[in-house]
Amino acid sequence: MSGRPVPFGTRLRRAMDTRGPLCVGIDPHASLLAEWGLNDDVAGLERFSRTVVEAVADRVAVLKPQSAFFERFGSRGVAVLETTVAQARAAGALVVMDAKRGDIGSTMAAYAESFLHPDSPLFSDALTVSPYLGYGSLSPAVALARESGTGLFVLALTSNPEGGEVQHAVRADGRSVGATVLGHLAAENAGESPLGSFGAVVGATLGDLSSYDLDINGPLLAPGIGAQGATAADLPAVFGAVVRNVVPNVSRGVLRHGADVVALRDATERFAEEIGTALATV
Repeated sequence: MSGRPVPFGTRLRRAMDTRGPLCVGIDPHASLLAEWGLNDDVAGLERFSRTVVEAVADRVAVLKPQSAFFERFGSRGVAVLETTVAQARAAGALVVMDAKRGDIGSTMAAYAESFLHPDSPLFSDALTVSPYLGYGSLSPAVALARESGTGLFVLALTSNPEGGEVQHAVRADGRSVGATVLGHLAAENAGESPLGSFGAVVGATLGDLSSYDLDINGPLLAPGIGAQGATAADLPAVFGAVVRNVVPNVSRGVLRHGADVVALRDATERFAEEIGTALATV
C-alpha cells in the first residue's frame, strides 16, 4: 500500500457531518424478498440489493450489508455482495460489512484480509467483529485496519436480549465485560482527531447506559431503531454527551417499504429528519 490512507474515523466524521449519521442496513432475508414480490434466489437477491443501493447510497453516510444473507446463496450470493459493496462505495456511501467475525491468530488475520484489504473483492470501509475470544484476538484486524485506513465496530453492548448474560457479567476486577471492551476501544482511539476508527456496537434499545463510559473517541453503531422498538427520540437519553458520535442503524424500518425506489428514499429521509430533530435538542 502506497502512502497513508485517510483513516476511517476521519472519513466517517466527514460523511456524518455532510449527509447526516444515518446507517441503512441491507438485510435481504427471505421474508423481505417475499414482501418485495421477489423470489428467494440469487436473482431476487441481486434485484433487492441493487434497488437499495440505487435508492439511498448517494444520500446516507453508511450502508451496512449483512453478509449472512448473501452467503446463504453460496458463491453466486457472495458475488452479488461484492457488486453491492463496490456500487455503494462508488455512490459515496461508506460500507460497514456486518459479518461479526471473531477468531484467533491467522484465522482472524484471514477474516480481516477478506474485508479490510484494499485488494479484496469485498473491501469495505469497516467490519463488525466479536471480541468474545478475548479482545486481544482482534489484534490482526486492528493492525490491518490501521494500515488500510479502515475501521472496526466491536460488539460491546448489543441490542439482543441474550447479550446481557455475557456483556453485563462482572470480571474479577469489578468491571463488566462490556465496560472492558469499551475501555480497550478508548485506548485504540486515544489522541485521534476528529474521530477514532475503532467503534463499538451499542444498542439503541438499552435505555439508561449512564453506568457505562461511552466516550471512546470513536463511533457508536446503534442498531435497534425501527422494528426493534427504539426511536430517534430515544438517542439523546441513551447516549448522552456522545450522541453526536452515534451512527443510528435502520434496516427493516426502511426496507419494508418495498421495491419502489421513491418509497425507499422517502422512508430514509423521514428517519434522517427524525434523527436530525432529535440531535438538534442536544
